[in-house]
Amino acid sequence: MSNAEATASPDHTGTGSGSAPAHNPEAARLRALLEPAVQANRLYLEDVAIIPGSHRVVHVVVDLPQEETGGVSLDVIADISRVLSDVLDNDPNDDGRPYDLEVSSPGVGRPLTEPRHWHRARGRMVKVNVIQGENVTGRIHAVDGGGVTVIPEVPVKKGMKPRQGDPVKLPFDRIRNGKVEIEFSRLPEDGLEPEHNGPSEEA
Repeated sequence: MSNAEATASPDHTGTGSGSAPAHNPEAARLRALLEPAVQANRLYLEDVAIIPGSHRVVHVVVDLPQEETGGVSLDVIADISRVLSDVLDNDPNDDGRPYDLEVSSPGVGRPLTEPRHWHRARGRMVKVNVIQGENVTGRIHAVDGGGVTVIPEVPVKKGMKPRQGDPVKLPFDRIRNGKVEIEFSRLPEDGLEPEHNGPSEEA
């Protein structure tokens, strides 16, 4: 039996504690077991990690599909937690040991390392670490199969409104990683929904 917990931690990457292995055969088995239920609820299974101990913790990270913007609400986290708890309670290969189930979603602190991460961050201010070139800070304008188009922020004197530079296309093979920059409020632009990029309901 499990104790299901929906977590809300903006900087949780879902890799478990620092001393626990991020992946193991049992985590891979549980990922295969849980993934159909996650997909059936129109979510993406980002990660499954097992934190060992006398009372194991199964930590599951779910996200919205890459074509959607915004974060996973706490209500959705609570709903999918109940669904996954039922799946685990009926696991035919479970060894009977007790465990706690924690379900969360990636926060804004998650590094952007995969194309789907960049899709999910469309419209946000990011810092892009570039391979063999200058790093770029700007807003993600578009993402396609080849890379990311960023509208850079041009440095200005203190107190002046930031200026936008010309769009820069960065191929994925030139990007080491990226990180969303925290913005507590901004006006909508380019048809995007108004966003709050600070700590929010994203877990």
